[in-house]
Amino acid sequence: MRPRDRNSLADQLAAARQRIAELEGRLSQLEHRDPLTGKLLSLRAFRTQLELDVARADRYGRPLSIALLDVDRFRQLNLDHGYATGDAVLGGLGHVISEETRMNDLACRMGGDEFAVLFGETEADEAIAAVKRLLIKLEELEVGAITGIPVSVGVAGLQPGQRPEALLAAAGEALEQARAAGGNQVALHAEGQSRGAAEVDQGNVIAALASALEERDRYTGEHSESVVDLTARVGEALALRGSDIEQIRTAALLHDIGKVGVPDEILHKPGKLDEREWEIMRQHPVIGERILRAIPGFGAIARMVRHEHERWDGGGYPDGLAGTAIPVGSRIILACDAYHAMTSDRPYRKAMPHSDAMSQLTANAGSQFDPDVVQALVGYLFGRRQAGLAAV
Repeated sequence: MRPRDRNSLADQLAAARQRIAELEGRLSQLEHRDPLTGKLLSLRAFRTQLELDVARADRYGRPLSIALLDVDRFRQLNLDHGYATGDAVLGGLGHVISEETRMNDLACRMGGDEFAVLFGETEADEAIAAVKRLLIKLEELEVGAITGIPVSVGVAGLQPGQRPEALLAAAGEALEQARAAGGNQVALHAEGQSRGAAEVDQGNVIAALASALEERDRYTGEHSESVVDLTARVGEALALRGSDIEQIRTAALLHDIGKVGVPDEILHKPGKLDEREWEIMRQHPVIGERILRAIPGFGAIARMVRHEHERWDGGGYPDGLAGTAIPVGSRIILACDAYHAMTSDRPYRKAMPHSDAMSQLTANAGSQFDPDVVQALVGYLFGRRQAGLAAV
């Protein structure tokens, strides 16, 4: 064999060995990484490390906590948007988990739409705080047409002598508690039983914010409460899911919460506002969103509040969204809010008759208001009025 041929064969063998080494490295990486997310550990690698970390924490009496996360209504998401979108949602969730957890935390996809995060040197209450920060990021996540990924979470802290399987089971029980409470929240397993870590908090927060709004401006608070029932009736007429209607009810109750940031001389001005004053008043949906974004589980509600003054034709504020780009809850609140405002006495004008308000709604359907929402609202109001006349 000539020297040139030997060199060529040696180069080919070297290239083949390099390719084999690359493939072996890739196989090794696939063995330790979840193939869908690419960033998180595989279930096998996670379980191996879980065994080691539990044994180490138990031996030295160090804290250790685990969180199990599950995407709410994931099956329905696949049916509504397709499996490719579902996979993209899981990939996006994996990316957020990877970015928002510490270097020494371990995360994996357990299978399907369930994820796990192991928090080393972390008490359960500290893990709850970390998970709540994670949920806020997920509420801002955009995947195609989907904005905000609602997730239920169960958290458990390691107990003395507890095995890894028991720790996972405890977190699983807490996860079921979060699901049973309606989802999009965190539950903590403690002393053999699960207690809600977000359900009670959210209820208290809603009541406190509604009370603060009424104290700031009694008309605004009472007005918001009156709008709540209308939005629920319209949501039912549009065949929305019960969980979506509940979120819309909460957004309707708090849709003016941003007015707590508006100066008194503008908020309580007896006459009409000038342009400068209107510019300040138009900031209240953004202020309201900022307030609500700080509450875990309120991402969808915050988004509705931000866009409740957008117009169907794109001429609204703060972002000039149009048509179905506006959250359906915002479209419903806008129409119900307008009807109640028109039929209520204000310091600078008397209430408009019901028939005139109905005419205004229908005249502005397709420009200011979503036509389907107006149809549902007018239908409900007509039916309620007929029932009232029949009772007389």
